[in-house]
Amino acid sequence: MTTKNKIASIALTPTATDKHFTRVITAIIISVFAIYLTIGMTLGVLPGFVKSDLKSGNLVVGLVIGLQSLATLLTRAYAGKITDTIGARTSTHRGISMVMLCGLLYITAAGWGGNPSLALGLLLLSRIVHGISESMAVTGTLTWGIGLLGAQKSGKVMTWNGIAMYAGIAIGAPLAIWMKNTIGITYVFAAILLLSAISWLATIRLPDLPVDAAHIRTPFYKVVGLIAGQGLGLAFSSIGFACISSFISLLFAARSWGDPSMAFITFGACYVLTRIFCSSFPDKYGGYKVALVSLTVQVAGQLLIAFSSSRIMAILGCSLTGIGFSLIFPALGVLVVKKVAPQMRGTALGAYAAFFDLSLGLAGPIAGIIAGRFNYEAVYLFGAISCLLAISVLFIYKNK
Repeated sequence: MTTKNKIASIALTPTATDKHFTRVITAIIISVFAIYLTIGMTLGVLPGFVKSDLKSGNLVVGLVIGLQSLATLLTRAYAGKITDTIGARTSTHRGISMVMLCGLLYITAAGWGGNPSLALGLLLLSRIVHGISESMAVTGTLTWGIGLLGAQKSGKVMTWNGIAMYAGIAIGAPLAIWMKNTIGITYVFAAILLLSAISWLATIRLPDLPVDAAHIRTPFYKVVGLIAGQGLGLAFSSIGFACISSFISLLFAARSWGDPSMAFITFGACYVLTRIFCSSFPDKYGGYKVALVSLTVQVAGQLLIAFSSSRIMAILGCSLTGIGFSLIFPALGVLVVKKVAPQMRGTALGAYAAFFDLSLGLAGPIAGIIAGRFNYEAVYLFGAISCLLAISVLFIYKNK
């Protein structure tokens, strides 16, 4: 056995030490956090840049922002294939390299602000590349972390990975706005290059995972069918989160409840704290049980918002939704990891995450139609019903 394979074998043993776990998870967290800081930073400054500097309308703003998510969704299968056939390290580092390319494209677009058509074209290209990079990097880091620490710690890996993702977006947006107002938007885009380098360096010393080139790959559509129960559960459960992110501000305005910032803050705080203090629950108690409890809490949160008679009730509903939504991805993800061979783990995780992407893409427009036809309270009834559908899906697919 070669030295490289010995290292991989040691890393893959289920009795990985706490020191080894800390080293691996810290590297993964730093890498993912840096990548999602770049995503959060662009979300913070691009709408204003497109609307004010490039003199474009709201439709173009929506196109520029949404194009990244669309690119991420459409390349989940490709990212999974690269991760499984070439390696998690390769997938991760290709994704990071593409983020570096994004930084250069953003900087060039800012420099051509006097030519709106050219600048907009460069932005659209950069958003596509950014979306592909997100798909590659996240699929790679998830598979890499689970492979190094063992499937029995997959829940913890997904939990901490999610904390890094949401923290990066939450911090990135206000940080970028401050940088833009202080030193200019070009420096915001230049910071993407620095963050890419940090992300690369964070994982450079992690051992690679062995790739079984002789393994006969299962077609992507069959993998989707295999994890459809968990994917649909994730999709339905994500709608409550989409309803809060899209319409809680409008609900507060319609009820004259003032600044909705506390609703977002409590949702985010409860989400992160639940992940921090309950990160071991999916591995310890099983993904199925944790998902059912989480969905029940989320239903309560959505109903509390829907029937809220005061600002405090709505904020409490957001808090419960944050608690309930927090462990859904790792809980159902644990079940996904158990259903596939290690050689197909990247493809399965890519397919699983695609359900989340698709849900967020569809939930906003559907909720908007409901709000227009009825009222903002009805949006959260929609969120509660969606969580109940997720519970039904879990019961249906329990033994499948």
